Amino acid sequence: MTPGMTRRGFVGAVGGAAALAASRAAGQPRPANDRIALAHIGTGSIGMHNARIVMELGEAQYVAVCDPDSDRAEAAATEMAEKTGHRPDVYQDFRAVLDRDDVDAVWVSTPDHWHALIAIHACIAGKDVFVEKPISHNVLEGRRMVEAARTHGRIMQAGTQQRSGPHLRDGCAYVRSGALGKVHLCKAWVMGGHPDLGHPPNGQAPEGVDYDLWLGPAPKRPFNPNRFHYEWRWFWDYAGGKCADWGIHLIDMVHWAMDVDAPLAVTSEGGRLVCDDNCDTPDTQVVSWEYPGFICTWEHRYSSYPIEGKGHGIAFHGSEGTLLMDRSGWQVFRTEGEGDAPAMTGSDGQMYVDHAAHFFECVRTRQRPRSDIEIAHRTTTAMHLANIAYRLGRRIEWDGEAEQIIGDAEAAAMLTREYREPWGLPKV
Repeated sequence: MTPGMTRRGFVGAVGGAAALAASRAAGQPRPANDRIALAHIGTGSIGMHNARIVMELGEAQYVAVCDPDSDRAEAAATEMAEKTGHRPDVYQDFRAVLDRDDVDAVWVSTPDHWHALIAIHACIAGKDVFVEKPISHNVLEGRRMVEAARTHGRIMQAGTQQRSGPHLRDGCAYVRSGALGKVHLCKAWVMGGHPDLGHPPNGQAPEGVDYDLWLGPAPKRPFNPNRFHYEWRWFWDYAGGKCADWGIHLIDMVHWAMDVDAPLAVTSEGGRLVCDDNCDTPDTQVVSWEYPGFICTWEHRYSSYPIEGKGHGIAFHGSEGTLLMDRSGWQVFRTEGEGDAPAMTGSDGQMYVDHAAHFFECVRTRQRPRSDIEIAHRTTTAMHLANIAYRLGRRIEWDGEAEQIIGDAEAAAMLTREYREPWGLPKV
């Protein structure tokens, strides 16, 4: 059996959110025989955060959990049994989960370098997919995910929860209304950084971890604690650093508000300017994207000193005013004496609940999710392009319709990756 395929694939060659939230709050989950049979693949911090929301909603019943770290998977199954009265089956290998005919949908909360391969194989196996952001490790993976969802008629929703925040929806609509005049500059940022992780020696993976499976398509590396749970985010082998990890949430709002889905060009500068450790994504990074008619910038830095009084946010600068947005809401600032200054607040936590509920609604109705994989792929692509520009140290021009880098073969080669054998990007 080839590890890049499911077992079956080897043999056969494989307004409802509000109501759901209200039902959850009232303690009235659906009957067990009416729930979506769900498997959770990846049971780390984000995975379990969302799994707890799923259990509270009561719209799905976990039938399987999966993680190369067997201790994590067992702990997840134990918590699910305590909270729901039903203990799901435990797996290390996601292919065994996809082989099950009784699994309706999978929730993928693995490190980024596994998102695409698992999601695509899930579609081939006839499962719907919730996949965490950033949805892919590279641009080609994202396009292949869209193709898999469409070819196999599957629902695939991304974990860009801000699309489920009514306050953020209305803020984006306000930008589109023209009330700010000509919006010419969008600035997005997040402050703060992870601790300096130092230079721990390589060693052995913890007992109960299938480290070769954890690496999967990524290059073979000796086990190092900084490359493992959570901290994998700061290595190009597995992820795209803070820009991809956090930036996607805010640039997704820029795309939504400005009604765009692809930049024309991008530049980026930065480096590992604060931390002295063995990680390789920048702890300080500034990005500038050129879009038709406006510029968008991204900044993350180690300092916690806020911009515009906020640790994260977006400023939409228009000729008639500025709209300042973060996850808690938005406010408009105008030139003194000119017009109104509306504001709206909302709940960061409720977005996660409503986003999960919306996914289950889409699984039942077969409607396209508000964070459909095509939308998420387009936003994720902007972040991948920013990192390509950073790593090469030059401006990248982008043809969004063809999804090709213009006139730079070295950069174009970075739209995909070399996959460690025997893994590979599945055909759909």
